[in-house]
Amino acid sequence: MSARRPLVLPGLMRGFLALLILFCSPWAMAQLPLNQMAPHHRAVVEAVVRKPDFTFETHTDPVPVRFDIMEKLFDHPRLAAAMWRHCQFVPSFYAFEEPGRRLTIEDGQGLAGTLTLVHRQYGLRVYLVDGRVEKGRMGNPFAVGARMVVMYRYWEGPKGFQSYLRTWTTLDSALLGFISKPFKGYIKRRQEEFIAYINGNIAKGGEFAQIDPQEFREPIRLEGDPIAIRQFEQVFGNRGHMARHRR
Repeated sequence: MSARRPLVLPGLMRGFLALLILFCSPWAMAQLPLNQMAPHHRAVVEAVVRKPDFTFETHTDPVPVRFDIMEKLFDHPRLAAAMWRHCQFVPSFYAFEEPGRRLTIEDGQGLAGTLTLVHRQYGLRVYLVDGRVEKGRMGNPFAVGARMVVMYRYWEGPKGFQSYLRTWTTLDSALLGFISKPFKGYIKRRQEEFIAYINGNIAKGGEFAQIDPQEFREPIRLEGDPIAIRQFEQVFGNRGHMARHRR
């Protein structure tokens, strides 16, 4: 009997995992406001969430920044990217807004993604992301393309702004999925590290902006992006000058 156990247990484990996937998929679907999405977006989101190559979730600790400041930065991504660069967070992202609630983000060194906002409500945004990492950009042995659903919840609690982020990712083709099997654990780990880092810095950048928005005015002006300059004035107006005078 003991000699057979190694053969039986893997079979039981596979059955358990199959049941886990079966029950987790509806639970994942229930987390997302699918009925409030446009039909073409909903179909793509469901396809990714139903059978992801891997999933991930992370959260941020409270930071002293107001909910409305973060909302405005989310709504003005060109400005947010310029502020990100001034904070010297890496990589140095550049953002380009497109029609249809689409946003392209790239670092100019082989990391790029197109984000489509498929749902928005108070404290919740859901994005459909099509991204690509060129060979070697993050230590990957070959270029990796992926589609991701990102559910981003955020709120202002007693101790400050907090967020919870959950992602579902599928690689861009069955062939790539097959080729990358030996590297899937590595790809998943690198993605988790990167997303957690980005999420943390988003909150930290908002904190810097609330402490002294004036610090960002001149660097953004010197970069010369008229859209980022205009968005800064729309979001902060004269408050940047006021923050400095209060010191």
